[in-house]
Amino acid sequence: MPIPELPASFHLSITGLRVKPGLMNRLRFQYHAVRSFMQAQKAPGVLHVAARRIYGVEHTVTAWKDRDAMLAFVRSGAHLEAMKAFHRIAEGSTFGYATDRIPDWPEVHTLWKERGV
Repeated sequence: MPIPELPASFHLSITGLRVKPGLMNRLRFQYHAVRSFMQAQKAPGVLHVAARRIYGVEHTVTAWKDRDAMLAFVRSGAHLEAMKAFHRIAEGSTFGYATDRIPDWPEVHTLWKERGV
């Protein structure tokens, strides 16, 4: 998804997950990841959605008009189902903060290691 014109301040969420060993865990993760990604792309208040694997960590970066829009997404639909399955298939963390820019991928991974783990 191309980065649109962004407001002066928005809520950024960074997730990093390591899928637990095993083919079934990888398949379950992919199932939930694809559905959650598609939900995020259509969610009210979303400004940017991107995902990438960095050093074996599955990262997502989402930008939202505000924290409330992000929380509404997190607590609904495919993402809610993914959160319920999370502890069986992956390990990791998510954090968010107010900002005025989207970090590049190397910075995403560094921020996640510093703040998310």
